[in-house]
Amino acid sequence: MSINCITEAEFFKGFVRMADDGWQQGWHERNGGNLSYRLKDSDVAEVASFLKHDAPWQPIGVTVSLLQKSYFLVTGSGKYFRNVKDFPEDSLAVIEIDETGLQYRICWGLVNGGRPTSELPTHLMNHAVKLAAGKTENRIIYHAHPGNLIALTFVLPLDHETFTRELWESATECPVVFPDGIRVVPWMVPGGREIAEATGVLMKECDAVVWAHHGLFCSGETFDSTFGLMHTIEKAAEILVKVISMSGGKKLQTITKENFIDLAEAFGVKLAY
Repeated sequence: MSINCITEAEFFKGFVRMADDGWQQGWHERNGGNLSYRLKDSDVAEVASFLKHDAPWQPIGVTVSLLQKSYFLVTGSGKYFRNVKDFPEDSLAVIEIDETGLQYRICWGLVNGGRPTSELPTHLMNHAVKLAAGKTENRIIYHAHPGNLIALTFVLPLDHETFTRELWESATECPVVFPDGIRVVPWMVPGGREIAEATGVLMKECDAVVWAHHGLFCSGETFDSTFGLMHTIEKAAEILVKVISMSGGKKLQTITKENFIDLAEAFGVKLAY
């Protein structure tokens, strides 16, 4: 069935809903956070009549050859998640990657000016990483600022295993939801090649990467699963913050290593740690 405008497309409605859900959770103060979705061929065909191809090409800042000629729906730099639902044409953009993987151009959106998210290099590099790893259905990269998780980056050692195990112990579902664990990038200046490359290396191993004192990056196949991953990690972080606050970090009991082994066997997952 044909649509009358791009905002009627199902992928577009899912994107907007996820952005609004993140705003409602309080993860997107001011213009914080960003979201991107790699369009399917069927998505592109559905909205082709609404896309323009006369905007100038702009440098991405990194090379993403695997993404050549791909299209992405992305949030805009300096745009507020709270406005995505009401003003999507101002807050969002559909971009096209050129045949070299070095440049992009805006094909729809950002009607009042602007450019895609300042974290575009990180988003695109992580989309490319997932493709290279054979995870062709991982179409979503989501970056948010969940407060409890950020708080933990000030009090936990910034190593992958410690962060993973502490969060796993905070809620039984966690090892099932993210059995590959999470990874941690020490503080870096956001928006550039260095942090994009550091995040990309870790995204080869898992679907969730913490940026110390900044936020969380998640990848997933659907809007529901990606949002659910972010939500689960932040809920576990909230529980852990409360445990540390109540006990000074001294737990009377917890989920043991043997419990994790039993859980992995019951749910048929392989745990990273």
